[in-house]
Amino acid sequence: MKQVGALVALGIGALLLSGCDARTAMRFGWPEGVTPEAEKMGELWTWSVIAALLMGILVWALIFWTITFHRAKPGKDVFPRQTAYNVPLELTYTAIPFVIIAVLFYFTVVVQNDVESKTDDSKVVVDVTAFQWNWKFGYREVEFTDGSRYDGFEGEGSPFELQARNEASHHGEELPLPAGGRDDDIRNYLQFNQIETVGSSNEIPVLVLPTGQRIEFEIAAADVIHSFWVPEFLFKRDVMPFPEQNHSDNVFQISSIDREGAFVGRCAEMCGTYHSMMNFEVRAVSPEKFDAYIRYREDNPQATNAQALEEICEVPESVTTVPFDTRRATDGDTPTDLGDASNTSLPNCTVGANG
Repeated sequence: MKQVGALVALGIGALLLSGCDARTAMRFGWPEGVTPEAEKMGELWTWSVIAALLMGILVWALIFWTITFHRAKPGKDVFPRQTAYNVPLELTYTAIPFVIIAVLFYFTVVVQNDVESKTDDSKVVVDVTAFQWNWKFGYREVEFTDGSRYDGFEGEGSPFELQARNEASHHGEELPLPAGGRDDDIRNYLQFNQIETVGSSNEIPVLVLPTGQRIEFEIAAADVIHSFWVPEFLFKRDVMPFPEQNHSDNVFQISSIDREGAFVGRCAEMCGTYHSMMNFEVRAVSPEKFDAYIRYREDNPQATNAQALEEICEVPESVTTVPFDTRRATDGDTPTDLGDASNTSLPNCTVGANG
């Protein structure tokens, strides 16, 4: 028992000396959430781990108690008193796990219902399209802070049909079919919008979103199954091709993003050769900056996303990851020196000054 006490003291001392504050330690490895839904899931995770630790401590205590006080005595070939067929004790052993499972199930359902809930008052509706191996983001609907609305919906259809319509100088060359020619199914369920951001092997797509507002995402895959994962949202969603035929709910909402900053996003479903490099960034800005961003892109359809970010005094490129880099670099200590992801504003800049 002295050894166990020493190990516990050593663990507590290591935690204190590591500089971890109690709030960070209580997340047990989870990132800090930036949405109310993430806060609820973080609390569920924390209390679930605490319950598991308490149960583990109890089990280990019973094991050590049995080893210490019920071991065979030297020179005595006698079994300790047996408790088999002790009906009250066995009923207790059976009932306790069921009670624990019921409690965990109840709180899991409560949190899951909160996370999965949807309302009709979303201020921003974003269409998310995943493809091998990058992302396309489009703004379907936006309600500005002054109450006016922007409708950016362009239509549904196959990305290859749309490309053919938009490339007048195509010269009759045959366009590739979905999944690089490995699939001849037409993805006519995909959404297209007037304002879109498309990632490439040279550019990380930056999805600009406002803080403090309900946001709706409609997700779909142009080829294989992907997964939309922002670690600070504390959950990920499968991005399916043919969501209706696959009976999947491809719409989810977050009630708000609670602070400004840049948050890396990833594909969390093994989707092919460059899966690990399929990154994007969520850039959370103030509602006023977001309004200016959407209006600039609406008034300047030929402008790039980087130009629109500069217009609202934001760093024009991703600050959390670089193209085709598997590392989650957010602290500026990598060779790419991405800088501080918590501060993405350009110095000495005023919104609208570049216009």
